[in-house]
Amino acid sequence: GELETALFTLTLASQYSGRPEHWEPLVGVLARFPEATPAAAASLARVHHDLGSVTDGLLRRLDEEIARLRDQTDADVVVRTALTASYLDRLPGCREALSRVIRDGGAVGSSMPALMFVALDDLYTGRWHASAGAADELIALSEETGYHLFAQVGHYVAAMAAAQLGALDACQEHCEAVWGWSGPRGLRRLENCAHQAAARAALGAADFETAFRHATAICAPGVLPPFNPEAVWSAPDLVEAAVRTGRHAEARRHADALRDAGVGHLSSRFALSAATVTAMTSAAEDMGRCFEEALALPGVEQWPFEGARARLAYGEALRRQGRNRDARVQLAAACGRFEELGARSWEARAAAELRATGMTRTGRGKAGEALTPQELEVARLAATGLSNPQIASRLFLSPRTVSSHLYRVFPKLGITSRAELRDALEAVPPGPSATGL
Repeated sequence: GELETALFTLTLASQYSGRPEHWEPLVGVLARFPEATPAAAASLARVHHDLGSVTDGLLRRLDEEIARLRDQTDADVVVRTALTASYLDRLPGCREALSRVIRDGGAVGSSMPALMFVALDDLYTGRWHASAGAADELIALSEETGYHLFAQVGHYVAAMAAAQLGALDACQEHCEAVWGWSGPRGLRRLENCAHQAAARAALGAADFETAFRHATAICAPGVLPPFNPEAVWSAPDLVEAAVRTGRHAEARRHADALRDAGVGHLSSRFALSAATVTAMTSAAEDMGRCFEEALALPGVEQWPFEGARARLAYGEALRRQGRNRDARVQLAAACGRFEELGARSWEARAAAELRATGMTRTGRGKAGEALTPQELEVARLAATGLSNPQIASRLFLSPRTVSSHLYRVFPKLGITSRAELRDALEAVPPGPSATGL
């Protein structure tokens, strides 16, 4: 028992550190342990070390353990099983047991991770407002009880929910909270988590250069290093950002790395991610077939955001090939699903692409709505090539406010990137001066 506790503590410390000098000695220790139950510390460490190395046998045993959770009264077993399940897209099966741990109260050290896994389950399955609410509850409880590490996980979940909802300011604030607390403590994994959320937010806002910068802070293109699950989870972000910024070689290398990592058998979400990045980087003559195969994978309906994102990428690629009629089918489907999810910035991206095919979509899109004087001034400065901090300095605004203005400007102008600003602004009729704002 003491050995298991020590190994579990060492694994968690190495996990949050995310640094080789802590992980490499642990790998040596793991070599002495036989294959263990899914909830054991050795299994958790091996899963975290290399997701692609997880065997079908371990997955089968994990599913069996999850099925037994309905009768499990030991909160530690529930939490540890859910911890392993969280890496392998099996949290829905743990939900009832986790809710029971939260409801029963008991040890704070059990109820907080249980709340964390409920928030993650909501995040992965597209219930983002519920996820943000659970994350806020986790942050408050953690700060109240002094468990500040759990609060950082809460900030990460809240940042991801905000990124996908298009709440850019909220996402940035949560990311800065993580970087400010975790950076000085050397908790590289938590820093990577915040970069993942920041990259996702930037992609939704069509700021692909910023997305690439954050995604490559997690790992280099073409590399999925061990002990870095965020590198796997953010791989589609890096590939998309690379494609949209013209870094096609880097995009192909990273898509190859995700496919070669062998994570597709773990869950339908991993399979969809690997198939989508393969399609995004395939040759033009293979692109349609690859996207169709990705969207036809069994079980992908469980992951509404990832499915809509695949359709958006498919529609964008079709439009760039001049196949507007086919593109409209995919873009309209993506737009509708993003609207259902409340993914405002992603919906705006899809709607702008749909308009670019010559189809006007009624609904929540804001194309044609007039820019405010300050939005117009921000857009004009951005069109000259100035960065958000440079624009903020000139207009005496915060960079977050500049980012928010651009988030609203893009759908109003019917564009998806800064590179399109100059041409779009030429069509804007003269309006009130922004001088003095």
